[in-house]
Amino acid sequence: MAGKKREIQLQAVVNSQSLWDEMLQNKGLTVIDVYQAWCGPCKAMQTLFRKLKNELNEDELLHFVVAEADNIVTLQPFRDQCEPIFLFSVNGKIIAKINGANAPLVNQKIINLVNEEKKIAAGELVRPQYHEIVFVDPDADDGGEVLNESVNQLYSIAIIKPDAVINRKSLEIKQKIIKAGFVIEIEDKRVFTEQQVRDFYHRIAHQPDFEDFVLFMTSGLSHILVISQGNEEQPALGETESDPETEAKEIYEDHLAMVTTPMMRKKRDSLEEYLERQHISQFCDVEENITDVNRFIDMFFPDFKNMKNLKLEKILALLRPALFQEKKEDVLKIIEDEGFKILMQRQIVLSEEEAQTLCKEYENEDYFGNLIEKMTSLCVRFAMEELPINQLYGSDSLEAAEREIRYFFPPQSTLALLKPHVTQEQREEILKLIREAGFEITQMKEMLLNEEEAGKIYSKIKGKDFYQDVLEMLSEGPSLVMVLTKWNAVSDWRQLIGPVEPDEAKLLSPDSIRAKFGRSVLKNAVHGSSNTYEAMESITRIFEEFGPENPEGN
Repeated sequence: MAGKKREIQLQAVVNSQSLWDEMLQNKGLTVIDVYQAWCGPCKAMQTLFRKLKNELNEDELLHFVVAEADNIVTLQPFRDQCEPIFLFSVNGKIIAKINGANAPLVNQKIINLVNEEKKIAAGELVRPQYHEIVFVDPDADDGGEVLNESVNQLYSIAIIKPDAVINRKSLEIKQKIIKAGFVIEIEDKRVFTEQQVRDFYHRIAHQPDFEDFVLFMTSGLSHILVISQGNEEQPALGETESDPETEAKEIYEDHLAMVTTPMMRKKRDSLEEYLERQHISQFCDVEENITDVNRFIDMFFPDFKNMKNLKLEKILALLRPALFQEKKEDVLKIIEDEGFKILMQRQIVLSEEEAQTLCKEYENEDYFGNLIEKMTSLCVRFAMEELPINQLYGSDSLEAAEREIRYFFPPQSTLALLKPHVTQEQREEILKLIREAGFEITQMKEMLLNEEEAGKIYSKIKGKDFYQDVLEMLSEGPSLVMVLTKWNAVSDWRQLIGPVEPDEAKLLSPDSIRAKFGRSVLKNAVHGSSNTYEAMESITRIFEEFGPENPEGN
């Protein structure tokens, strides 16, 4: 009987809607075991809960409840489900859900949330703006999606730091992450604001060199990755010392036979552990705390749920000469009508070597020589039925597409500058225009352009009468300096920014950046290199470590 009494004291019983509403008045964290009347609460987890209750000793902050789904209207979507469900309520708001008796995950979640509540109470942390979980009937048309989008899908956030970006290590790091079986769900490139750095790295804010670290993290472009664990398992780790997760596993070992998953049977490296073993953790910081990860995803990727499901692919398409001559416009219209976006296009005459590469599949045919002759001339008129080949060419794999796109549309880099008078809001709008125009931001840093630094960009106007006015304008505040990369980057950037004079830009190029954001000839929002040589000279002066992959442009 004593044992039963202790059990009741550990978990309050909620078996009606009124008791549920009363329970939501609890302050701090309430861990709710949702159960069906026919199977009862998950006894396998009660030992873990008792252990946490005793060790954390936070009666005012930590509460445990068992809630019978059959008698509570709010919990109707969970009725007739056989696996255990644990809900986490913070000050009356349900912020997380874990399906199954996953003791290590539940253990980690409780400890993290209790520690967070302690920091909030001590004034060390501002309360995060949680998204409340909405319960939807799984029988409804879209109900399953809401219920399944739970913390069972674990994400990590990885930050590839400025020194790794400028030394061109980003691709290597991402390739290693993917090779290990992790999935990069979404990524972005940005220069962090000071507040973003302080928020992300709040756990090390007490370190003596933290202010220098903040300056470093705001000095250049970083890559932000949202990463999931994927489906593949890694080899089991070696034996480790006893920890809360190991003890929790022992507690419900018998119960695991019914509810365990492959990920629980074999411990897999966390992303942070993997990066450390690969000796690249100094270039890439990882956040794996569930609460913080969700908060930072909301901060950096507010439309994450939609964006992560939108997997865009690029492919090279080639119209062979006959089709190009006779039905080019019809074909381009069909391509766009089918939902494809044409990012780049150019008219070229293939060399014999290029034609042989693209037509390699026909090299053993009798008409191969004639085909190559036709492919290398856009001037010869001939019937489309003349050769038994498809007049459209498309890459046959993503790897081939990437290789062929780089061959026919070789990347070129240019220097771009957002001037001091451009507001933060305008910066975001301009960066959006840059991405929509197909540019990749390969380097970026915010810097105050003194006379020496300005000379690296404006060297060709140093002797002009108005140069001192330019220097005075640049000294008004920090500028955002970027390297933009795409095919034909120099020309396309000049076209996107528009004429130097904003009034002229509004007349001749009303959609250009200078037309939208320019104030005067000096304060015309942006600057761009005039030609390929000037671009590479400025880039190598400002970004000394930058090594262009294609220095000759296109």
